[in-house]
Amino acid sequence: MRLLAWLLLLACAGCAAKPTSPDPVWRADWVTPASTDRFTEFRVFDSVHAGGRVSFHVLLPREYEREPARRYPVLYWLHGSGGGGAGVSVLAQSFTDAMERGDMPSAIIVFPNGLANGMYCDWKDGTVLGERVFIDDLIPHVDTSFRTIATREGRIVEGFSMGGYGAGRFGFKFPEMFCGISMLAAGPVQRDFTYAPRGERLRETLLAQVYGGDLAYFRAVSPWNLAEANADRLRSGVAIRMAIGSRDETLPANEALHEHLKSLGIPHAYKVLPGLGHDPIRVMPALGEDRWAWYRGIWAQGARVEKDRRSAD
Repeated sequence: MRLLAWLLLLACAGCAAKPTSPDPVWRADWVTPASTDRFTEFRVFDSVHAGGRVSFHVLLPREYEREPARRYPVLYWLHGSGGGGAGVSVLAQSFTDAMERGDMPSAIIVFPNGLANGMYCDWKDGTVLGERVFIDDLIPHVDTSFRTIATREGRIVEGFSMGGYGAGRFGFKFPEMFCGISMLAAGPVQRDFTYAPRGERLRETLLAQVYGGDLAYFRAVSPWNLAEANADRLRSGVAIRMAIGSRDETLPANEALHEHLKSLGIPHAYKVLPGLGHDPIRVMPALGEDRWAWYRGIWAQGARVEKDRRSAD
């Protein structure tokens, strides 16, 4: 009887981490308006786990067409809540300028559509499978559509706010897929969902809509829990950075996650930027040279992999 009780408890614990419905419901906001900037291309693809078409933007390095035998690493840049469409052009120009200056290695930058408040996870009711759209549909589509370095050494996942939460979720859960995880002003990364940056109403909305009103499900899919579950795999071979402004209201949660990673022995860089709030336009430039040096250091290994591949060819 004791064995049966333990098996039942384990089964219930497993259920907390799974959506209740296997059938996604396609939403019109899986396809966003195209950016009008001159740097990115607007793409739409068929996603099994969205139940229809999903859009994204992609920035290709200037030499992409001139060097048809060359493959490139990929940076997946995850937007924050609200959709992030307005920020694509600003980010694209920043990355383009950095590549042309030589501050950043030439790379493909992908701006996924994570929905306005999709939280980059599978919703408990199964109507949105944000994690599976990204991991199982988008990344394979990018690797077959563009000349990517389609290995762990060629992928970084980064994001701001909700996107930082998503970067932590994906990177901590699938460390075999990414060589770098960058969490900028990430939220909500606390162990318990006791508050949200924009107040109690947003917390209640997200808790009900995404996590099915179930705090156990929130914890099960959180970066906090995923880091704990995969600590052994995160202790070697994955570069992790966290950065946040000193006046950011999510600072206490980021401090707590930083201490949690330290307690787990997971190496990572952590930087508090003086005087800054929850503002991506100011936070990223405030990283200074470290912003670009981080990419360069990580992708040095990817460059060696590509060199070996081309030599073999």
